[in-house]
Amino acid sequence: MSSNSKFLFDRAKQVIPSGVNSPVRFYEPYPFFAVSGKGSKIFTADHKSCIDYCMGYGSLLLGHAYTAVLESVKSQIDKGTLFCVPTEKEVKLSETISKVVPCAEMTRLVNTGAEATMNAIRLARSFTKKKKIIKFEGCYHGAHDYVLARAGDSTRIGVPTSEGTIEEVSSQTLVVPYNDYSALEQVINKDDNIACIIIEPVPANIGLIIPDKQYLNEIRKMTQKREIVLIFDEVITGFRLALGGASEFFGIKPDLATFAKAMGNGFPIAAIAGKKEIMEQFSPSGKVYQASTYAGNPVSVSASMATIETLINSKNEIYPKIARTCDRIVQGINDEMEQLGLDLTINAIGSMYQLFFTSGNVDDEKSANKSDLAIFKKFHNELFKRGIFIPPSQFETCFISIAHSEDDADKTIECYTDALRKVRGSL
Repeated sequence: MSSNSKFLFDRAKQVIPSGVNSPVRFYEPYPFFAVSGKGSKIFTADHKSCIDYCMGYGSLLLGHAYTAVLESVKSQIDKGTLFCVPTEKEVKLSETISKVVPCAEMTRLVNTGAEATMNAIRLARSFTKKKKIIKFEGCYHGAHDYVLARAGDSTRIGVPTSEGTIEEVSSQTLVVPYNDYSALEQVINKDDNIACIIIEPVPANIGLIIPDKQYLNEIRKMTQKREIVLIFDEVITGFRLALGGASEFFGIKPDLATFAKAMGNGFPIAAIAGKKEIMEQFSPSGKVYQASTYAGNPVSVSASMATIETLINSKNEIYPKIARTCDRIVQGINDEMEQLGLDLTINAIGSMYQLFFTSGNVDDEKSANKSDLAIFKKFHNELFKRGIFIPPSQFETCFISIAHSEDDADKTIECYTDALRKVRGSL
């Protein structure tokens, strides 16, 4: 890597904590700095072009700088960027979401996925008049106190994962293993003060984990039986697995769902959607306070409308295409690993995949943690040298956009093969 990114990183460290504005952006010895993106490519300050599989951590379903989205945004900018009063576009966006998202009887627009999950949990507590929540090991729901918790003692009571969080808040969060229905059932049977279960239907923050057959269905049945609010955190899967997200993909309707990322194809926007009787708890008509100066920002709303309309108009082409591209890459990598005699695990669903440097099934946090992180780091660097950018953490996921071509896929398979040969001696 040439000196431009290092120079910029050295500057950044003087004025930005750790030199980055989000911890996932840092990796040793220093991250590259981006200057632009187009389609499936990202271009660096070091004059390097890479095929991008980070894609805004899943946000860029349509690819970098998608024309229809940019045109919609430019049109709105000429009319104004912030009004702090309602606009017709907000109404239209919520109406559109209601048409495509199975549970979306009502929608409240917010700015980030963390903001969405935080307020969805608050809604559930208000609606049920109960305090505790259940989350799952390896599922990430944003950097707020409700969910920055890991399993503590044998009762699964949560303990903080970050300094500065309040133990009294974390103690109201129960943490159970993913893909283990019996463990979940045991926790629920011991406690009648559970307001909600929040879950990534497809966890994509511990690598990529696929739910066992019937797992989500069994959770839905249990929550209905026990009158526990079920929240699907679809910040990643929303509009990506299907137009209606994981809810449509798996045929399961949660009580609430949260969206962000692909909802705006790179613009900051998020949403909480769900049953009317729960959503009406929001102020001013209800007693759950949620407010934001930038909620329903007309620029981001314009980007979201253009994104979702594109998906609606071309869903029969877009979703099969990105799934085929993902399948092509995954099959190609699997074939090459077999030729190389490597026993590694690759998980994939829809337009998402991840390679783990471990053998055997990877279906929860415990098995994901068996992956060799040192080898993954070497592998990431080898791919980057060859013009392939994947997220720099083993515990993230690779994403396909409609901009990724067959040629991109073939080059990716070739580069994965070369990089695997380079690290094979360390396995």
